[in-house]
Formats: sequence, structure tokens, C-alpha cells
Amino acid sequence: MTSAQICILIAIVVYLLAVISVGLIFSRNTKNVGDFYLGGRKLGPLVAAMSAEASDMSSYLLMGLPGLAYLSGIADVGWTTMGLAVGTYLNWLIVAKRLRNYSAHCKAITIPDFFSLRYREKKNILMAIAALVIIVFFVPYTASGFAACGKLFSTLFGVDYHVAMIISAVVIVGYTSLGGFNAASVTDLMQSIIMTVALIIVLIFGITQAGGWDAVITNAKSLPGYFDMFNTYNAESNTSSSYGALTIVSTLAWGLGYFGMPHILLRFMAIKDPNKIKTSRRIASVWVVISMTIAILIGVVGLGVVNNGGIEPLADSETIIIALSDLLSKNGVIFALIAGVILAGILASTMSTSDSQLLAASSAASENILGGLFKLKLSEKAKMIVARGVLIFIAVIGVVIAWNPDSSVFGIVSFAWAGFGAAFGPVMLLALFWKRSNKYGAIAGMLAGGIMVFVWKYVIANLSEVLNVYELLPAFITGLVVNVVVSLLTPKPEAEIVEEFEAVKHYQ
Repeated sequence: MTSAQICILIAIVVYLLAVISVGLIFSRNTKNVGDFYLGGRKLGPLVAAMSAEASDMSSYLLMGLPGLAYLSGIADVGWTTMGLAVGTYLNWLIVAKRLRNYSAHCKAITIPDFFSLRYREKKNILMAIAALVIIVFFVPYTASGFAACGKLFSTLFGVDYHVAMIISAVVIVGYTSLGGFNAASVTDLMQSIIMTVALIIVLIFGITQAGGWDAVITNAKSLPGYFDMFNTYNAESNTSSSYGALTIVSTLAWGLGYFGMPHILLRFMAIKDPNKIKTSRRIASVWVVISMTIAILIGVVGLGVVNNGGIEPLADSETIIIALSDLLSKNGVIFALIAGVILAGILASTMSTSDSQLLAASSAASENILGGLFKLKLSEKAKMIVARGVLIFIAVIGVVIAWNPDSSVFGIVSFAWAGFGAAFGPVMLLALFWKRSNKYGAIAGMLAGGIMVFVWKYVIANLSEVLNVYELLPAFITGLVVNVVVSLLTPKPEAEIVEEFEAVKHYQ
């Protein structure tokens, strides 16, 4: 192992020890399942904002966006980030405060809990369906996070992929199972800071290696369609292709996914003071816009570095930030330690999402299926044991799914985003803002949206080029329409449900 690798490893180990320490600290204050899954609703505005966004972005921010910008130019990433930025802002603006107040009023501590209690659904069918949706989409999503950690260590240090992946999973499970929601949220804040530092350092270093900002822009403009929001660049043929209106609308639809993301919605439910949500919204929106913009610029700058001879052409465009970090580490001990911080940022971006997904999947299995559907009565101590046991069990399944280093588990990420957005998004919006919605509409809408994700992706999208749009858009519309129609065709909600809706509305 070279001295540069040793310095990188030191920085990463320090980071891993820090997140485990956070888990140990918060384990003392995690006394019941309400603390474990929702932190006792004690999140401050800064932690709420940054933990929500760090758990949202995952390795997509530090690897996906730069890699896509490097490969095809600014159109695809540009429209995607616009959709994500608008979705983030609207989610904080219209959902956060209402969900915080409504969930506190009905004493819900998970998303399936909220749906069931909102509609007084006594048979817990809605709760069970919501819990199954979370498990189906989050377990493989979590596996992709374990795989990312394994591949990072394996690539950097030549460590066996399986060993690296298991160690990473143990660390994530360790601090999450010890400290629960609070540990995950505070470590997410730490991770968002590390991610931000990593992005800024890589961007500045990359610009110097590319020959300056003017050289970066000149290089980008010389490539057909690369610097154009309505065309994309094809590196193999050195040509451009049109990025049409239908593709733009489909790409912008990514923003709809936010209304159904359980790990983000849980942050809203956990906020201590709903009157400070405006502060959280501003922090979250500004951080998302700035961080995604820097991530895109890293891809553009990285291509400039490659064309300037600083880095060999990449076989995998998503490794551009790793390649730049490796180049930085060769400039001495200090720069190697800084490179370690950057790579810890990649690790942080993955871990910040995996811990939140583990908690959401664990709560769905233990609290909503075992406790809600099967009516398993346990003491608070027993509930904590079950909660941690289920979390570990789900993590083991994730490790099994991620066992093959060549598996395409990363392809599940966009599909899972569509699944949550279509199944939960319309139900959440109507539950919060339409008092005529009822349990029949919610059940039908959730099933219709979730099923349409599969039907559109694997059947309808293949029928015509015009229909080949991101499955989230048609599935979201389907879920929304079905929810409204079924609600109108079935009995009105009971008076007590309407009264609670009106009471919560006045909290605003």
C-alpha cells in the first residue's frame, strides 16, 4: 500500500469511527420505538434540512451527476436537476408542515401508520400495502448502497469486494441500530458537510488541472451538443442528438418523486418546531441547487482534465470524481489526506441514504406488518429488540442481493424512485389536502400507481417511441386519477375524519 493510500485510508477510518461514535451517543437516549423510528420529533431546522437532503441525494450526487455530465453534456443532467430542485422546494413548501402537524395529531410514527390513522382504516389493509411497497423497493435500494461502498474500497485499496461490502454494511447497521433515527439524522448532517467539502475541493482542483476555467469552457463548446440544453453529446461518434420536448417533460418528472419518498417524509414528521420549517426549506433548497450545480460542473471540468492529458480516458464515467481524487493524492501527504476526505464524501453520500432506507424498511416490517397487521402485542423493550432485529435481518438480505459485484442493482434506483413517487405521492397529497378522499380511494390509488410503474416500464414503453417516457409520470397521473375517481364513487369519509382534517388544517 502506497503512502497516498495510507493517508486516504486514515481519513476514511476517522470518518467511520466518528459515525459509530454518534450511534453510541444516541443509543443512550433511544428508549422506545418512537425514539428509534422518529427521534421523538426533536429535529431542529438545520438537522432536519440537511439530513433530508443528504439521505435524498446518495451517491447519485457525487458519482451519478458528474458521470452523466462527463458523458453526454449538460442537457440530461440540467433538466433532471431542475426537476429535482423544484420537487425539493415544493415538497418543503406544501407537504412538510401539514404532514408534521397531521402525523403528530394522529400520533403516527411511520408513513404506513399515517395513511392508516388518517383514514381510520381499522383492518390495516392500507397500512400493510404501504409497508409492502416500502420493503419491496427499499431492500434492493439498500443493497445498492452496500454495493457502492464495497466497490469504492475494492477499487481504491484492492480489498476483496465481499469483505469491503460486509464491513461497510456492518458499520451502517451498527450506528443505525444503536442510535436509530437520531443517529441517522445527525450522521446525515455530518455527511452532508463532508459531501459539500468534497464537491468544492474537487471542482477547484479539477479547474487547475484542466488549464483554467476558460480552457474548460472552450473544451465544452468545441464538442457538438455538449453545452446545449436541447441537444446531447455522443462521445463515440462525436455528434449531437436532439433533446426534445417529450424527453424534457419526462426528465422533469423526477421532481414528482419527492412527494412519496418515505425517508424524506419521515424527516418532516420528526421536526420539533413546525414554525421553523421555513428555515429548513431555505437551507435545503439552497444546498440542493448549489451542490447539484457543482456536481454537474465537476463532470464538465473532469472531461476538460481528460482532454488536457491529466487523466486517462475513463471506461466508467461515474468514476471521474475518484480519478480526480487519485490525481490529487499524488501531490503529497496533505493532498492525500484531502483526497481521503473527498472519498469519505462518496462513502458518506451512500451511507446517508442507506441508513434512512434501513430505518424505513425496518419500521415497515416490525411496526406496521408485525404490530399493525398481525396485532403482535409487545412491551416497549421487546419492541426495541424486534426493531433492531428486523433492521439487521433486512441488512442481511441487502448484503445477499449485493453479493455479486457485477449485478445491475444500481439500475433499481430510478425504478424505486418511480415506485415510491407513484404509489405514495398522490395518496400523500390527497390525504393532506382533500377532505373528500377516503380509504377506498387511497388503497386503489396506491395499488394503481405502484402497478402502473411496472406495466409502463416493461410493457407500454416498448410499444412506441412516443410512449418511452420515465414511468413515474404516467404512473403518478394514474394513481392520482384512480384515487380521486374511486373516492368520489364510494361513501364519503366519516364525520370524525372530516373534523380531524379541518382541525389540522387550522394548524397552518
